[in-house]
Amino acid sequence: MSHALQLPCDVAAIQSGHAADRPAGRGVWILAATIVGSSMAFIDGTVVSVALPSMGKDLGASAADLQWVVEAYSLFLSALLLVGGALGDRFGRKRIFGAGIALFALASLACALAPSMALLILARAAQGVGGALLVPGSLALISASFDAGERGRAIGTWSAWSGITTALGPLVGGWLVSLSWRWAFLLNLPLALVVLLLLTRVPESKNPHARALDPFGAGLATLGLGGIVYGLIESSRRGFADPAVVAALVLGIAALVAFLVVESRLPAPMLPLALFRSRAFLGANLVTFFLYGALATVFLFLPLDLIEVQGYTPFSAGAAILPLIVILFALSRAAGAAVDRIGPRVLLIAGPTLAAAGFCALSLPGVGGAYARTFLPGLLILGFGLAASVAPLTTTVMGSASEENAGIASGVNNAVSRAAGLIAIAALGILLTTTFDRGLERRLAALGLAPQTTSAVMAQKEKLAALVPPPGSPAEPIHRAALESFADGFRLVARASAMLALLAAASAWIWIPGWARRPQPRGTS
Repeated sequence: MSHALQLPCDVAAIQSGHAADRPAGRGVWILAATIVGSSMAFIDGTVVSVALPSMGKDLGASAADLQWVVEAYSLFLSALLLVGGALGDRFGRKRIFGAGIALFALASLACALAPSMALLILARAAQGVGGALLVPGSLALISASFDAGERGRAIGTWSAWSGITTALGPLVGGWLVSLSWRWAFLLNLPLALVVLLLLTRVPESKNPHARALDPFGAGLATLGLGGIVYGLIESSRRGFADPAVVAALVLGIAALVAFLVVESRLPAPMLPLALFRSRAFLGANLVTFFLYGALATVFLFLPLDLIEVQGYTPFSAGAAILPLIVILFALSRAAGAAVDRIGPRVLLIAGPTLAAAGFCALSLPGVGGAYARTFLPGLLILGFGLAASVAPLTTTVMGSASEENAGIASGVNNAVSRAAGLIAIAALGILLTTTFDRGLERRLAALGLAPQTTSAVMAQKEKLAALVPPPGSPAEPIHRAALESFADGFRLVARASAMLALLAAASAWIWIPGWARRPQPRGTS
């Protein structure tokens, strides 16, 4: 769920562009349209996180179903993000951005009206396709519409308002979910209408030297990521020996290998593998992959723990995550200044290491306890760690690519961050469900329940902490066993995320050079 945050190279993607002719007076409309459009994606990421428990109860979902609600969106967003940017360059940035807004809104309406998990997941997949057109389009419109002299102020305005809307996301989302999880999706409809109206005042722009489209590469990337994610998620309820799981994993790996082969031979690939010949670019993307993969703990599993285990309301669960977001945005400018003084390497080692300490702190709470003594310390530490990491990641990625490749380099890094969350949610989900199953079985055995009662409880294990004790059973001890088992699983997931963050720090230590000047925005001295 890292898409709930502004990503490392969002600003860099704007800086790397070349401005087209813009009629005077249109700048305010362009900024308004892109800010509101970006806000749809930022807010949606947080809202869905706190809405998952309500969805599960309303539609009778299993843990794997809830994972698919997140993964269906992330899969198509991750795989098609670079394609969305290329479509905008070729057919018109305003046109593709508007199409993404419209598709995102229609898919949101379908999510809100979905009568079953299957249709909700399908609608989320469509929402991901819309996001793949919307997300790069908002950045490209700013890049193409402001020249170097104006771009700095435009970036500052966009970043500030994006930070505000992202910070409001947990609160607005939690309040809406307290009414109904369906309102979490209906929120996108008025926002989309505002954007489409604003776009009538925005000029069109294209790139006359746009890269060729790569539909075959996009298809292989989607198939590869989808196969691996399907295999990992479904293994939690089918087992790794299941033929469908084995086939999905084999197909996914084969498709990704084929994707790399195809991309290495195309004259204008979606993913230029030559970029990875730079040690700094490779290192920055490894740091991004591990660190943003670790964030799946905060934006998926932590809200589940807070609501299902700790008894938070959706609003209070959203508010609980707010300190992390506030720290990240409040300190991002200071972190950028620090990069200029000491270079990115020190920060890219220290930041993820501090984030690992935050994840370790999040792994300590059990069931119950005051927020200030349980989850707040870990979120504060994690916020400082992320704040120290994002600016140097942007610096390293942009500094390792030539000017003509700056846009695609930032796009690749954004795609890597989203793919990291996609894979991490599937993999960490296995860890959570396996730990929960073992813990629940052990605790039920200690209760000395009748065999048929134990079987009835274990039959609901896919619902995790939301399982319902069977009629006539000792409800309170069974409910407590489920809560404690989920807490065990979350603690282990948080520790795994700490290991991912340490891998990010190790990648920076090995691959990031000792000094790389922060690149000046295009057109400045």
